[in-house]
Amino acid sequence: MSSSIIDESAILARVIAANEPTLPPSVARELLKWGFDETDKLRMNDLAAKARQGSLTAEEQAEADSFERVSSFLGLVKSKARRSLQASSDQ
Repeated sequence: MSSSIIDESAILARVIAANEPTLPPSVARELLKWGFDETDKLRMNDLAAKARQGSLTAEEQAEADSFERVSSFLGLVKSKARRSLQASSDQ
């Protein structure tokens, strides 16, 4: 993972404030529905297999990096959504 990806993730984590449960339940539930479709999942698996074999082209590496960044973003958003739902159920 390059340092720019780490920096982007850290910046997004601060912007999203994933640890702060501030989303209304309806928004949180909707965000938890976000995800990759089956075609994207198959492509990510294909890219991961090629990466394990060491046979990714530069273009495929860039595509894999993009999937990784989007996945990281989704993880932050869904974390905030889950925390928000938990906080609303604790009240």
